[in-house]
Amino acid sequence: MGELGEFGLIALVNAGRTQTRGVLLGPGDDAAVIAAPEGRFVVTTDMLVQDRHFRTDWSSAHDIGRKAIAQNAADVVAMGAVPSAFVVGLGCPSETPVEFVRELTDGLWAEAGRAGASIAGGDMVRSPMLIISVTAFGDPRRAPIKISGARPGDVVAVAGKLGWSGAGLAVLSAAEHAEDASAELLAEFADVVAVHRVPQPPYEAVLELPDTVEVTALTDVSDGLLADLGHIAESSGVAIDLEAAALAVPELEAVGKALGVNPLDWILAGGEDHAFAATFADSGDLPEGWVHIGRVRAGSGVTVDGSARSGLAGWESFA
Repeated sequence: MGELGEFGLIALVNAGRTQTRGVLLGPGDDAAVIAAPEGRFVVTTDMLVQDRHFRTDWSSAHDIGRKAIAQNAADVVAMGAVPSAFVVGLGCPSETPVEFVRELTDGLWAEAGRAGASIAGGDMVRSPMLIISVTAFGDPRRAPIKISGARPGDVVAVAGKLGWSGAGLAVLSAAEHAEDASAELLAEFADVVAVHRVPQPPYEAVLELPDTVEVTALTDVSDGLLADLGHIAESSGVAIDLEAAALAVPELEAVGKALGVNPLDWILAGGEDHAFAATFADSGDLPEGWVHIGRVRAGSGVTVDGSARSGLAGWESFA
């Protein structure tokens, strides 16, 4: 990177890229211009720091790029908005290989495309470690779906994978200390490791919700199901009770047995799956892709089968 230079890098990462219609003016000027067809837009930002949010010996540059976009796109979609553009800030040491940044950029664009948007611009600086900051913009096609609207009697449901990322992290950690068994562990549980490296938010499960479906609260599961539903419960002034049987994930049983972990711990507190959790008015069958996991009650807090769960509830940035 030191040899290529800032403007050489800018040319490299933008070469051959095509902007989506949400970007009226992309890279090359002092700032981008983003469309706001509804007269407003949703915006969010998230930062990933090397060895805190990802490890380059565990994830490829392409994986890291996809993860950076996915966690921001999921926040936009969780508001009921369609991703329209991303702006990316990159800090890296001068000795960072150009090929690493090329692969990172390919990953950023790959996930941006999966979310239906493009990368409108950003900034690049030298830093002592790899840092990626993403700002995401979204086009609200409906009233924002906030976390404060849950009501007693609502159904709690999820779309997407729960516990897979936490299980994948546990496998990677175990493999690091397994010496001769490392390769076998990673091969046997490659599916969960892949989800940890690259989250798979089911964007369509939210964006294709029929207008007739009343969603009272919605969030993406980034910090852990208990933690994120806890935000809904607190903001809405309600209690949420989950059903352990409805949360079971058969694919995680073998991983839990191999590592001596109850898979429910990953499902409830693992985080980084970027599934979606929502409360729906109880008016019949749930929309396609959504699974019933509990009920909203009067009261406060989140319980499982009527009881509070001890231990970690999820990710805490400053823990």
